[in-house]
Amino acid sequence: MEKTPRGTSVGVDDPYEFAGLCDYLTGEGQCRYALEHYQQDPQFASERADGDYECPVVDPESDWSWADCPHFRSRNRDRECVRCGLEEKRMAHDDERPLLEEHHLSYDRGGETLSHEITIYLCRWCHAKVHNSWARITDDAAPDPDAIAALEERRSQEQSELGFESAAERYDDDRYSG
Repeated sequence: MEKTPRGTSVGVDDPYEFAGLCDYLTGEGQCRYALEHYQQDPQFASERADGDYECPVVDPESDWSWADCPHFRSRNRDRECVRCGLEEKRMAHDDERPLLEEHHLSYDRGGETLSHEITIYLCRWCHAKVHNSWARITDDAAPDPDAIAALEERRSQEQSELGFESAAERYDDDRYSG
């Protein structure tokens, strides 16, 4: 199983099984990294420019995979836990800890930096289980009872905000009474 630089599990054997399309891939099949970040890797950008910036992975004549691209990045944008399905519920104007956390699936084997940024979202309870035990992302898991309680508490707060209260009801003083 893949490991972090600290030696904890990331919960998968092959991060590319969970990777979607590259974040730099345009709808026209071009590499946005080569177009927008030319100065970061001029040789890569020049090679892409010679082929109208076409992504070599989507080129039917190429044998490239996402793992072959030096600038591949795939960040999951679904706001639910990949492992248990818990959905995010953020409260506006609130600094409460999020229910979901970004979880990196890919780390450079030789150092402290990421090789390819491949991320998914896990609820903080599943995130802890994956890093602190042998839990896998593909486990058939239900949301933790504490996770359900936190989600329901946020839903209750949201519902209470929808109700109307006049200023006279909110403040117990004579400023708003006749």
